[in-house]
Amino acid sequence: MTYPMKQTSFSDAEFASKKKLTRRERFLAEIEAATPWPALVAALLPYYPKGDGRGRPPMGLERMLRMYIAQQCFGLSDEGIEDAIYDSQSIRGFVGIDLTHESAPDATTLLKFRRLLEKHNLTRRIFDEINVHLASKGLVMREGTIVDATLIAAPPSTKNRDKERDSEMHQSKKGNDWHFGMKAHVGVDMATGLVHSVVGTAGNVADVTQTHALLHGGEKAVLGDAGYQGVGKRAENADKAIDWHVAMRPSVRKTLKKNSLGRATEKLEKAKASVRAKVEHCFHVVKCLFKHRKTRYRGLAKNNAQLFTLFGFANLVLARRFLGTVQSQVAS
Repeated sequence: MTYPMKQTSFSDAEFASKKKLTRRERFLAEIEAATPWPALVAALLPYYPKGDGRGRPPMGLERMLRMYIAQQCFGLSDEGIEDAIYDSQSIRGFVGIDLTHESAPDATTLLKFRRLLEKHNLTRRIFDEINVHLASKGLVMREGTIVDATLIAAPPSTKNRDKERDSEMHQSKKGNDWHFGMKAHVGVDMATGLVHSVVGTAGNVADVTQTHALLHGGEKAVLGDAGYQGVGKRAENADKAIDWHVAMRPSVRKTLKKNSLGRATEKLEKAKASVRAKVEHCFHVVKCLFKHRKTRYRGLAKNNAQLFTLFGFANLVLARRFLGTVQSQVAS
């Protein structure tokens, strides 16, 4: 969808003539160029409300999608992205708002749009459409998968309306520390580091129990950390012709003897760890770049829906090194 040309305001002209390109502008330009907008709009359009001609027509679908994406990429609340549109010329340009002629969609409108996505499982469609787009660029999911999970904290406080913590979140121990929240389990392509599978669970769910849900079916090899010990013996994986490369438990690794066999085993463990490191890249984008370190909503359903959007756009960010610069993406 394209918006009609509007008269350039003095603020727009001043913004366009400034000499420094900010990191936010570069980031939004990369997202603009890498996102398959026609495919995403076509996937959502059948579920988007049509105007009946009697009241105010619904806000344009692509504009709402852009507002939602900007919200996710900058880790903002509904009210926060509404304010950001008024405060930031770069976000305003990305969404397609001209304040001299119109107002930005308000937080309630975005809330209704997000609920529409959740109701029809459309964030999964967004994730899938992005991966189809990347596959069309040559970034296909190959024969190997890396599985891993990351903890996402949930508010532990009971100082809220219900006087209780989120009942669908649970405690999980990592090292000597306990964490309250959920887990995001991912299956990542061994060659590109792109995410092809996402599952969200409570924090107390063991990583190994979700392995079967993170495979695309064409794997010949799967890598995992020590939390996936015994994965090949589980009933749901017993019939799979897969080479399982699971890290040795740290306590066992410490007992390796300083002989040729021990040194060879240690070298193999380091080699497996260097390949598994690719899975951390998507977690870095989601938690550090998109600032998604804490759950934003109550319950697993809403948070799981958000994970598909976050990891879908994390794939676009990670794919930049394969797709080239913004200019080459625009040219293609």
